[in-house]
Amino acid sequence: MKKKKKNPLSRSNYHSLPQSVAVIFSEVKRNYFPTQMQYLTEKDAFHDAQVIADYLEKMKISAYLFPGNEMLAVKLRRAKPTMAINLVGSVKGNEYLASTIPALLELLDIPYTGAGILGESLSYNKFLIKKLLQQNGVPIPNYQLFNNHNDPLDPTLRFPLISKLNEIHGAVEITQDSVSETEKHLRKRMKYLINTYEQPILVEEFIVGREITSILLEGLNKKVYSAEKIFNKPDQKYIFATFADQWLESGSEAFRYQQYNDPLLREYIKKAFEITKMADYGKFDIRLDPSGRYYFIDANSNPAFGPKELECAIANILDLYDISFSDILKRLLINTLRDAKGKKLLPLTKNGFNSEN
Repeated sequence: MKKKKKNPLSRSNYHSLPQSVAVIFSEVKRNYFPTQMQYLTEKDAFHDAQVIADYLEKMKISAYLFPGNEMLAVKLRRAKPTMAINLVGSVKGNEYLASTIPALLELLDIPYTGAGILGESLSYNKFLIKKLLQQNGVPIPNYQLFNNHNDPLDPTLRFPLISKLNEIHGAVEITQDSVSETEKHLRKRMKYLINTYEQPILVEEFIVGREITSILLEGLNKKVYSAEKIFNKPDQKYIFATFADQWLESGSEAFRYQQYNDPLLREYIKKAFEITKMADYGKFDIRLDPSGRYYFIDANSNPAFGPKELECAIANILDLYDISFSDILKRLLINTLRDAKGKKLLPLTKNGFNSEN
């Protein structure tokens, strides 16, 4: 008799699922965002939340859809959900305000998925994330933060350099023009980004090599699932995932995922997850140079969450490991409720500190 394949997320004694869940998503208006590019990363927030609500309804769980705006507290008090799924990536178009959502949920004593106040706050300052990783032995490229495009350039940085918005994720403004081979081009690029988005720019050495995305799922133990991006860009000088690759239909064939496993990378991911105060799940992007050295280039708490039909990295990568979105969702709900029950016995914040300390 053929032995039945074990589900990597299965447990013999699942706890009960919640009766009701508030699915909280970004309120999106075009005038909230300085560019169409940034708007595109959030424009489907309500649709994506509805898809997740449909999955919940199929599990016989009542789902409420609430935008993350000034009326959220009132709606949550009225609905009294068992817990919340936090999908908010920005508030009034500002990503750094996403940490106000877990803050509100903490005040209302509603269990929720994803990172807490500190984890979400850190996530939207890439410079601080770089510092934390660097200080704790997680490899990163050499980097520099610019508040003005005329700031002196660190002479130890080696071209080519790639420039990124310090406070915005979603590959916004990550294009082939992001890579600079000369100081003149770099300063022109930084001037445009700073004037348009009114925030500092993180510049780092571009690592030539392969690109890997890793997902960590937290439960009774931490599981890491990694995949290498296999690109179809034979004519491009610098091969990496751009905004178009991730958000535009024309870029859907730019790369595919392939399983990638390395015990060393798994340990780096687990350490990075702890250092950056993530919770429940997180996403990391890594470059692997020709010498086999890893470099962490991005860290995302509360990354885009949803099934394969929404083209979310988390679902696409875990599908390579025969893990369905329904399995991911069920585990997330159960873990959140279990952690909430644990807090009542020993009061802990979402970031793991005893409230009595």
